[in-house]
Amino acid sequence: MATTPRGRAQDRAKVAGGHDHEVRYEAKKEGVSKGTVKKAVKSAGDSGKKVEQEIGRH
Repeated sequence: MATTPRGRAQDRAKVAGGHDHEVRYEAKKEGVSKGTVKKAVKSAGDSGKKVEQEIGRH
């Protein structure tokens, strides 16, 4: 598992809705807007798989 500059473990399986670069990456990957990704994170939680499933429903 990768670590952050502060030495913490970085969980790549999660999407942080408050971090613009993570939202932007997920939006580009899924071909949707950043707003759609933020709504999916809010309703499905921060799990990457659940966010992708939520985006696929709409």
